[in-house]
Amino acid sequence: MEIYAKLPQETEADVIVTGFFEDDKTLNDTQKSLDEKYDNVVSKNILEIENFKGKYLETFALPVCDAKILAVGLGKKEEFNVDKVREIAAKTIKQAEKLSRKKTVAFNFQNNGNMCCCKIAYNTALGAIMGEYDFDKYKSKKNEEKIERVEIIHCKPEKMTPAIEKAVITGDAMDFTKDLISEPAEFATPAKISEIATKLANENGFEIKVFGKDELKTMNFNAFLAVGQGSIQEPKFIHIKYTPENPEKKIAIIGKGITFDSGGLDIKPPASMLTMKTDMSGCACVLGVMKAIAKMKPNIEVHMLSALCENMPSGSSYKVGDVLIAKNGKTIEVDNTDAEGRLTLADALTYADELNVDEVIDVATLTGAVIVALGNTITGIMGNDEEFVKEIIEDSKEAGENLWQMPILDDMQDNLKSDIADMRNTGSRYAGASTAARFLSNFTKAKKWAHLDIAGTAFLDKPYKELNKGATAAMVRTLIQHIAK
Repeated sequence: MEIYAKLPQETEADVIVTGFFEDDKTLNDTQKSLDEKYDNVVSKNILEIENFKGKYLETFALPVCDAKILAVGLGKKEEFNVDKVREIAAKTIKQAEKLSRKKTVAFNFQNNGNMCCCKIAYNTALGAIMGEYDFDKYKSKKNEEKIERVEIIHCKPEKMTPAIEKAVITGDAMDFTKDLISEPAEFATPAKISEIATKLANENGFEIKVFGKDELKTMNFNAFLAVGQGSIQEPKFIHIKYTPENPEKKIAIIGKGITFDSGGLDIKPPASMLTMKTDMSGCACVLGVMKAIAKMKPNIEVHMLSALCENMPSGSSYKVGDVLIAKNGKTIEVDNTDAEGRLTLADALTYADELNVDEVIDVATLTGAVIVALGNTITGIMGNDEEFVKEIIEDSKEAGENLWQMPILDDMQDNLKSDIADMRNTGSRYAGASTAARFLSNFTKAKKWAHLDIAGTAFLDKPYKELNKGATAAMVRTLIQHIAK
């Protein structure tokens, strides 16, 4: 999708989406210019229609010449914000598809005086990209009504261009992430994802190393290798490095990469296995972030890490009661083979310690417990540095994603006690998300470490605000905001 900033008199859109506050139909300067271009149709019609009140997401379509104007309600002026801009853009672009057979849509929204015009432009563009997303690779009948071009109309379009460019980069990273998550596990194997990562790295001048099974054995990735040993798919470990000339700091971003999670010998019930192709959403997220970094070129060194494997039951699977020696030498009694993600992350976190970075952030569909606690629209965040956690939460607010801090307490280690090893890989049924984070904390020495549990937010079974049903690219926006502010 191409997105541009345009003067109102220069727009060539087939559908023009323009917003009005509830019970306040005052025209802004851009709307006045549109009104003049289309023979005062806005002031003569939309402003005089009693049935259109401007309530949030209320719409009214009006044909004008060769185009259509779609008036949309912005709701109460004092409650309007950039999150609503993004949602309106996502939902109205779907409606615009049905209003015209042509492929260009323009947007112009009011400003209540509390928002930067560039932020409105950014969130309009990003919302349009998110609303238009559709994974139809495997459908014989494709959606032929997709919008090909979006115009953000404003009296000073040159001010909007940098914000739009950032939105396009972010949206492209999110689409890449969603595509990868949506692929079936028969396609998105550890080997195939490694190929995709290698292509991404080579195209953008990144350094990349892909470690295979034999190399990982010599590197003592024993906890990770145990998880993958039941599958015919060979495990892979990816390390991509982006290095600017004089980096301000160094960051490692780690994505959980279980390409299919059957639960292993502690096999999941069928209903719980339906979306387990998405258990590599953390890996897809950090790969998407690297795609954005290639274009944004922040002055921060970034290491992207992911341990990729399948967790499958077979005669060679790891078993309950096994004792694994992790990369850092700590021993783990396997209490449940379906608590596998933390085992792969344990070795990845230890590897990150060897890179001498300033910050470590891992992203993982880790626990069902976080869904019980926070639902499907809030990501849980835990970490070992309060100010660092707060910084990422603020970044998430700016990016339009929801984070909520959950505790990691020292005495949670008691839940992980083992009679024969340093710890078990599970605790009691209570405080599962925090206990899992406590487990991970045993494998990092980073002074600033944050763990993002996206088990609830990585995939939706129904639309939510600007998000469509399916893969959400959770935390892509937040990590881009954190790295490339």
